[in-house]
Amino acid sequence: MKIRLSDVDINVETVPSEEGAIPVIFLHGFTGSFSDWQFLFQKLPRGYTPYAIDLVGHGKSSIPSDPSLYSAQAITKQMLELIDYLQLDKVILAGYSMGGRAALAFALEHPHRLKGLILESSTAGIIDESQRQERRASDFSLADFIEHNPLERFVDYWMNLPLFASQKKLSEEVYAGIRQSKMKNSPRGLANSLRGFSTGIMPQMWDKLQAITCRTLLISGELDAKFTNINAAISRIIRHSVHEVIEGSGHNTHLEKPVFFLNLLYEYLTGLLKES
Repeated sequence: MKIRLSDVDINVETVPSEEGAIPVIFLHGFTGSFSDWQFLFQKLPRGYTPYAIDLVGHGKSSIPSDPSLYSAQAITKQMLELIDYLQLDKVILAGYSMGGRAALAFALEHPHRLKGLILESSTAGIIDESQRQERRASDFSLADFIEHNPLERFVDYWMNLPLFASQKKLSEEVYAGIRQSKMKNSPRGLANSLRGFSTGIMPQMWDKLQAITCRTLLISGELDAKFTNINAAISRIIRHSVHEVIEGSGHNTHLEKPVFFLNLLYEYLTGLLKES
């Protein structure tokens, strides 16, 4: 269903749930959509309700022309409006990659609205200013490439990045489904996501991580050394956190190793329920 907020429409998908169930909101990565999470909708422990959101510029949500509506501040505002609209009190946020950065930004701005936090293959940003500028220029260049080339060409480029090399071990059917899902996105939405919320332009959050007090689960893939190191560093700062590494997986663990991902998710949610 599409929900009209003050600035944009945001698409949300969920399932019927029992009264009093704890909401778990799943946030996809760049080029993704709510459909990335549908495989787990019926597999959460009893007492939880899944919600999957199309972040601004993705899937069925609004595709504004103003890049400022894609910023960390704007996404945090959209998330708060959405949670209030759905009449949810405290939620668990689960974000993959870009979605993890969005979840972190929200967690630091509205900690009182969080019951838990799950971060998969994400980052708290880039500290070094020269590296930030270099990444910003690279992402802006990629945004221009997206807008001036067929979407198919960009999707092929994106899926062939070394970061996603391990996904080529998936079956042809699954791999084709991933590509087809990405092709449903809008070039303008993807380009503006980079202009408004790239890793180079988003505020770095490393110096604020110690403020996160809710139970936090960090997940990364063994084959993704860069983000495994980043998540290990995040876990050392967030007090009540655990970092789990999934063997034989690359960047997108819930896609490449869904059973292992679900086991970690189930264990975390079950433990959180016992503490309530």
